[in-house]
Amino acid sequence: MTPTPRAAALLALCAAAAILAGWRVAAVLAAAVVAAIAVDALRARAAPAVERDVAPVVPRGVPSRLAVKVRADGPVRVRQALPADVALEPQEADGELTGELVARRRGRHVLPAVGVRATGPLGLGAWYHRLGGDAELLVYPDLVGARRLALAARRGRLPESGRRARGSFGLGTAFESVREYAPDDDVRQINWRATARLGRPMSNLYRIDQDREVRCLLDAGRLSAAACGGGTLLDVALDGLIAVCATADALGDRSGALAFADRVLRDVAPARMGAGAVARSLFDVEPVDRDSDYELAFRSVAGGKRGFVLVLADLVDEAAARALIDAVPVLARRHEVCVASVRDDALDGLLARRPAELRDAYAMTVALEMRRARALAARRVGAAGATVVEARPERFAGACVGAYARAKARGRA
Repeated sequence: MTPTPRAAALLALCAAAAILAGWRVAAVLAAAVVAAIAVDALRARAAPAVERDVAPVVPRGVPSRLAVKVRADGPVRVRQALPADVALEPQEADGELTGELVARRRGRHVLPAVGVRATGPLGLGAWYHRLGGDAELLVYPDLVGARRLALAARRGRLPESGRRARGSFGLGTAFESVREYAPDDDVRQINWRATARLGRPMSNLYRIDQDREVRCLLDAGRLSAAACGGGTLLDVALDGLIAVCATADALGDRSGALAFADRVLRDVAPARMGAGAVARSLFDVEPVDRDSDYELAFRSVAGGKRGFVLVLADLVDEAAARALIDAVPVLARRHEVCVASVRDDALDGLLARRPAELRDAYAMTVALEMRRARALAARRVGAAGATVVEARPERFAGACVGAYARAKARGRA
C-alpha cells in the first residue's frame, strides 16, 4: 500500500494549513487524509484479473507481440519486468500493455510476473500486485531469416549472390535417359557418342539424388563467447547453421548437427526435414570455457554418408586455428568441407577511418596485424582441403547457404 501523488499533495496542503489555521486543525485534516488514503488503498487491495498473451517460442532478433489485458474496477498501471538480453517497447502502460518483444540472445529466459499498480476510486491510495506468475520464454535462432533464405535457394535465387541458378541443384548421380541438348544444360551432360551418331547435340538426363547428407559442426568453445552482432559469435553461427538446415529441408536433403567444445555437447543425427529437430536441440547451447577438440568432433561424423560438412568456427589466427587445420583432412578425404567464420566488424571499423591521434594509429596497426593473421589462418585451412567462407554478422547466414548451394550445384553435396 502506498499513497499516490494526489495524496502527497493533500498532505502538503495540510502542512500549509498549520501555518494559517494552527496545528490542531492541520492535525485533524492530516488524520482525515491518512484515513482516506488507507480506505482508498484497501478498495484497491483485491487483485485484478490479468491475461498475458506472448508466444512461448520467439526467434532471436525478430519482434514478437506481447499483450497484457487487465480487468479491474479502478485505474491500473501495468509494467512487465524483463530478463537480461530481452527488450520490450513500451515496457509499461495505463490500463492495457501492448508492445514489441525482441530477444537479443538465444536460450531459456524467465519472463517475470506482471506488475500491476491498482489505484483506489479516490486516487489517493494504491496497491501493488504481481500477477500471472513467471513464464519460460524460449528464444530460438533466427528461424524467420532461415526460412526466407531456404525459399530463395529453392527458387534458385540467393540474395547474397544476386544471380539466378539455372535448373536444379546438382547433376544427379543416376542415369535416366538421353534427350536433345538444351541451352541451359551443363556441358558435362553432353553424350558425345549419341551426338556423333545422330548429328545433333544430345544430353544425358540424370535423376537428382536429393537424399544427401548435410552435417553442421558448431564450435562452442571459448572463442565462441566473443561479443558479435548484438549477441555472441555462437548466436551468429547458430543463425547460419539453422539457415543451412532449413535450406537442406527445402532441397530434399537430410540435415543434422553436432555442437562441441572439448567434448560433444549435442548430436542430432541427419534426417529428412531435420531443421526443426536441430533448432530444438541446439537453441540453448552456451559457450564452454575450454579449447575445442576438432579431431574428436570430426571423427564423430567422418564415417557417415558422403555429403556436405559445414564447420562454424572462428579463425582468429593460425595458432588458434592450428587444431582445426590439423583435423580438416580427417573430413576432406570423404566429404565436401566448408569452414565458415564471422568477419569482425570492429576491425573493419578501425581500418575504415583516418587516425586522429597516435592511439588511433596504434589501434589500426593492431587491426591490420589481426586481419593478416586471419587471412593466413584461412589460407592454411584452404590448403588442408576445405572451402573457407567469411562474412559479416548480418550476411553470415546467407553466406553459409550460398556455400552449401554452390557445393550442391557442383554435385559435391
